Formats: sequence, C-alpha cells, structure tokens
Amino acid sequence: MEQNRALFVLINGKPENRISALDRGLHYGDGLFETISVINSNPCLWQNHISRLLHGCARLNIPAPDPGQLLAECRSVSESNERCVVKIIVTRGEGGSGYLPPQSATPQRIVYSMPWPERPHSWWEKGVKTRICSTRLGSMPALAGMKHLNRLPHVMARAEWSDPDIAEGVMLDAHDRVIEGTMSNIFMCKDGSLYTPDLSENGVAGVMQGVVAEVANELNIPLHITDITPDMLRQSDGVFLTNSVIGIWPVNEVAGRMFDPLAIDQELVVQVMERGFSGHDQQL
Repeated sequence: MEQNRALFVLINGKPENRISALDRGLHYGDGLFETISVINSNPCLWQNHISRLLHGCARLNIPAPDPGQLLAECRSVSESNERCVVKIIVTRGEGGSGYLPPQSATPQRIVYSMPWPERPHSWWEKGVKTRICSTRLGSMPALAGMKHLNRLPHVMARAEWSDPDIAEGVMLDAHDRVIEGTMSNIFMCKDGSLYTPDLSENGVAGVMQGVVAEVANELNIPLHITDITPDMLRQSDGVFLTNSVIGIWPVNEVAGRMFDPLAIDQELVVQVMERGFSGHDQQL
C-alpha cells in the first residue's frame, strides 16, 4: 500500500491552516464533527455521516453546509490516498454576545485528511483490552446522540491511562451505567441477543453502531437498547466496540473479566466490516 501523504486542510473550500480566533467553535465548542474512513477517495458510509451532521446542525440551529460541496472537499483532501481518515468540522462561526449565538450565523467548515491509524492486527482477531474510566459523563439530553465539539470528558478519560496495551476506556455516567467508550460505542452479547446502552441522556449515536443494528436486524439477532452496568458486562458472553474507523473490535478483557472474541456472531462481524468499509456508498 502506498504511504499516506501529509495532512491536507481545506477551510471553507480553500487550502488554509488557520481559523479566526473569534470562532465560536474555539470559544465554546459550538459546532459538530464527523470522522470518516475513506478508501480510494470514496468516503465510507457517506450518507450515514452526512445525515447525522445535518441532523445535528438542525438541532443546534446552525445553517447546514451543502452535502455535495462537502463530498467534493472530502474527495479533494483524500486524493491519491489509497486509504485515509477525513475529518469534517462545522462551527457556527464568529459573533454573538458571550454565549448568545448571532441571529445570522456564517458557519465555518473545515475538512482535512489524516493518515490511516496503524494499530495491531491482533486487535481485530484476538480482541482488545479495555479499562473502566473514572471520568463520568453528565446527563445532557439536549445534546445526546450528537457528535458535537464538546469532548472534554472524553479527553480527561483518555488521559487516565498510558499503557499501549489498553486500546480503549469504557465510560460510565453518574449513575454508574455504561454509556460508551472514549472513541467508540459498546455492545454486549448474551444468550444470542445484543445489548447496547440507551443514549437518550448522553453519548454519541455512532454511524457504525447504526450499521450493527441494521445487520443484526437482517440476521434476526435481537437487539436491546437498555441500561447496562459494569456487572452486566462481566456476566455477558462477549463484548465488542465499534466506530467508523475501527469497524468492530472484539473485547478480550473488561473490568477484570476475560472474554472469547469468538463469542460474537462471526457473520455479524463479517457483514458489518464489509458494509462499513466497502469504499463505495451506493447512494453517492
């Protein structure tokens, strides 16, 4: 495979690496982002990502960017890369008195590519080691599900460990309910069914999480959205993590319990990985 080139940034469609010091995304985290796997300049699960972004813009009352323009910019920054990651950031832009948003916002969009992350192949085959984070997620139903720019709890949680053998940290809420990983959604398997946390109060509704739900439905695997505790994780048959860059990582250890990666339905894994990384979205 060819080497990924250096990071390439477009701001509002122009090659640039600076943004105004008055931007509300910088001051207040007033914006949204998407992290997208790109294969041969084709963004994977594009429609899923753009739908979440547009829905988030509507919820925050930020004028939405043009999807066609974003797609062109996504392809531009990933050009000549066989495989890379593209991040899209949309902020409300400048203006407003303090926290009060301006009546007429001029959103800013940032699109840039990053090299594909190098991770041990064994993490997909033999599973990953995880830990329970002490940093808790607060309840904020108004922001629940959105991939907004306010990520400080996740930053603090990820700073809790430096052991390279620990791939991810599991985050709980103030009531000790499992919500998500620092960068992933979480599923557990029990008696032939799948369980994933209720994200109505906090957490990010992941794109790959949605793919798992679609494939599970097609395979007639029951999926339950419910409260999950660390004890429930320990007593489950298997656990796995998802996001749009890793696809599915089976978990081999969480909260002191060891798991067999093969406890996860292997047909589910195969179909989710194929659908998530086909490199071609039929709806483009």
